[in-house]
Amino acid sequence: MSLILTDFDGKVGTIAFNRPEKRNSFSADMLKELIAALDALEHKKARAVIIRAQKGAKVWSAGMDISELPDPGRDPLSYHDPIGIALRIIKKFPAPVIAMVEGGAWGAGCDLCFACDLAIGSPSATFAITPAKVGVPYNSTGILNFLNIVGMRIAKEMFFTATPLSAVRAHHLGILNHVVPEAELERFTYEMAGQIADNSPLAISVIKEQLRHLAGSFPLNPETFERIQGIRRQAYDSEDYLEGKRAFLEKRKPKFVGK
Repeated sequence: MSLILTDFDGKVGTIAFNRPEKRNSFSADMLKELIAALDALEHKKARAVIIRAQKGAKVWSAGMDISELPDPGRDPLSYHDPIGIALRIIKKFPAPVIAMVEGGAWGAGCDLCFACDLAIGSPSATFAITPAKVGVPYNSTGILNFLNIVGMRIAKEMFFTATPLSAVRAHHLGILNHVVPEAELERFTYEMAGQIADNSPLAISVIKEQLRHLAGSFPLNPETFERIQGIRRQAYDSEDYLEGKRAFLEKRKPKFVGK
């Protein structure tokens, strides 16, 4: 069974998550299918792409498949892992990518939604970034992505509490461009994608690339980079990281000890 379903109408592409039994959590195989779908739509010169879950989904994506996280000693969010590749492809995709969100977008699902250019959600949409629940040290690219969208105070609240934000608050903070009733969500999203597709694809591609570079134009000296990598290593080498993974798989609350 395909974990990703795709469609293309000549201008607008659709990528649909298809792992409902795992709440659309991202396995390595699912991410590889997502990457292949994005590559195929780029080859077809899609002028807009919509990423969605199944219609009426309670969970848009629960994030990374925790069972596939590496054991302590290896960075769980390294540059060459499929989730990192997928996020970079979405950001560099030459046409706008729209997240159409029903239900919860949690963890890496939230990050993937934030990587999209626009987000349109139903009232059931919620957003939570949850690495602190499983002891995972987030990478700098992901944190910068949050800073660009919600700013320092809200990013800290989301990372520290791991508490979901409602669709109403997400709209107020600029995470969602629009909140649309469930019955109108699909029509509204595809109409916006159609409006985008009718505009100049070259101009939009150039503007998107400029915005991407400007959003990432924060200077970071080599010493600071090394320091960040060092403090992240403390977390993914820790007992807490292993406990977080075990607790999730055993469906219990983790008992973190801070080492």
